[in-house]
Amino acid sequence: MKKYSYKKLTSSVILAFTILLGFGSVNVYAEKISLTTENYPPFNMRSKDGSITGISTDIVKELFSRAGVDYEMHFLPWQRAYGKALKEENSAVFSTTRTPEREELFKWVGPIVENNWVLLKKKDSDISLSSLEDAKKYKVGAYSGDATSLFLESEGFKVKNVAKDEKNVLKLQSGRIDLWATGHLLGPYYAKQQGVSGLEPALVFKKTIMSLAFNKSADDALINKLNAELKKMVAEGVTEKIKSKYQ
Repeated sequence: MKKYSYKKLTSSVILAFTILLGFGSVNVYAEKISLTTENYPPFNMRSKDGSITGISTDIVKELFSRAGVDYEMHFLPWQRAYGKALKEENSAVFSTTRTPEREELFKWVGPIVENNWVLLKKKDSDISLSSLEDAKKYKVGAYSGDATSLFLESEGFKVKNVAKDEKNVLKLQSGRIDLWATGHLLGPYYAKQQGVSGLEPALVFKKTIMSLAFNKSADDALINKLNAELKKMVAEGVTEKIKSKYQ
């Protein structure tokens, strides 16, 4: 039997251990993730320099950086953004409202942010709502394909949908709709952009969370890694700090 010196054996062990450490630092997921999002301020939006920014976007960027996961980000209309994540491997869409209907369609990382759904009215409107059922006698505008609109339709509403949610600002102002179903931060943001003030919540009808929705083929190790890193970000106050920049 060939004899090995203690010195050589020790060197071999150290080398092997170093190699193992090197493998341990490799990204948890080798494939680049294609992230899609939509114009949904202040969560996701285009900045003046053309980059994608917002509360959710900044949280996602920080999350992927911490987890060591490579990605590319695309800004698309909601239906295309959602459909891409639903059909294509190595893809995910945000900020996606996590609903029972969508639960089994994706693998989830979140929550990223909270988003309350409201029915907005004009300040001088005499509409008074004590329940969602009360709103059925009014013309309600919403964003086509959005979870808010889909929820109202499932509740029996005949929603007047538009392709871009910001169009509902002028529709509400002109009286073409009586109520606008939207996010509690999104609606006021669009109104301010268009110089419209005085919109008021007639009813907060649902509290929801928005998350990253991954294609079902996503590796569980990737999902677990990102969820663990996100929890650390929340515990360290990182997500709250990001939110404060936009409020």
